[in-house]
Amino acid sequence: MSMLASRSQSSPCPTILSKKAKTKGAQNLQNQEGESQETSAPFFIRKLRKAAVGTGCDIRLRVSVSGHPKPSMTWYHNDELISPSEAQDSGGLWIRDCHTNDAGMYTCVASNDLGEASCSAVLAVMDLGEGKHILFLSNKYSIKIFF
Repeated sequence: MSMLASRSQSSPCPTILSKKAKTKGAQNLQNQEGESQETSAPFFIRKLRKAAVGTGCDIRLRVSVSGHPKPSMTWYHNDELISPSEAQDSGGLWIRDCHTNDAGMYTCVASNDLGEASCSAVLAVMDLGEGKHILFLSNKYSIKIFF
């Protein structure tokens, strides 16, 4: 079965609903020049989207976040904290040389003094070895699709 044919049917990936931001409301903050700046809790301009990648390939999970003061971002894979690294930047998370254990739910949490916001999406990893192709959606839920 081709990937195009499988995409035209209903997706095996669940729809992921984003969580509502926890906020403390807008406040004013003075900058170094004594000018007042409006502050805001983080919010996602671009949220994570579900994606698929082949084993051995690289993928960047992209997000765009706004807020003042500038939000810090924390990443999770299947609810486990991903330790900060050079692979993380303000625009997303790089996953290099993907393996089937990289499949699963990724969550980005943006936070600052005024609150936090989060979004999640599923990454599917397709084993491109010889023979049958296997699409791993998540080891946590043991979902595998053979084609």
